[in-house]
Amino acid sequence: MRALKYFCALSSCTILVVFIAVRPDSAAQARQDKYTLKVPGGLAFSEFRGYESWQLISISHGGPVMAATLGNPVMIKAYMDGLPGNGKPFPDGAKMAKIHWSTKDLETLPGSTVPATQQNVDFMMKDSKRFADSGGWGWAAFEYDAKSDTFTLATTAAKPPQGNDAKCGFACHTTVKNRDYVFTSYGHR
Repeated sequence: MRALKYFCALSSCTILVVFIAVRPDSAAQARQDKYTLKVPGGLAFSEFRGYESWQLISISHGGPVMAATLGNPVMIKAYMDGLPGNGKPFPDGAKMAKIHWSTKDLETLPGSTVPATQQNVDFMMKDSKRFADSGGWGWAAFEYDAKSDTFTLATTAAKPPQGNDAKCGFACHTTVKNRDYVFTSYGHR
């Protein structure tokens, strides 16, 4: 009898553990690891780990969207050395992240516009060997869904439409080939 009680208690614990492990709404399953995403043939989100704390290069505001462009230390040093204005190419390892948000009015200061919901993040990385056929740069664009707190690869349905390969930014950036394919200038401080 005692063995039967032990067996029943053990079975109940096993069922509970299995139930907790496979619950579809568990916190572990609800959270996305954005660093597992990768653009086909190109950049992985993991190559930009820590971008959220990179130094600000510049901000921009166009229509209902505002953006902050950030640079890793290699990119910031290149700007400090006079690029792209000095005509030299950015060094391999230079990386940029551009975060886009919808905008809203600041409640505490009328007439001021601030970021609201994040829309996406775009990445650019210089690797002249890996991306030789796209000016030495690789690009990636990831759409953000605030409801699910997840990122997905940008597509031609995105706003603006994006390819989802390493060359997704190349066609647009050819207009600034003379600046080593970089639009953004470093904002004076």
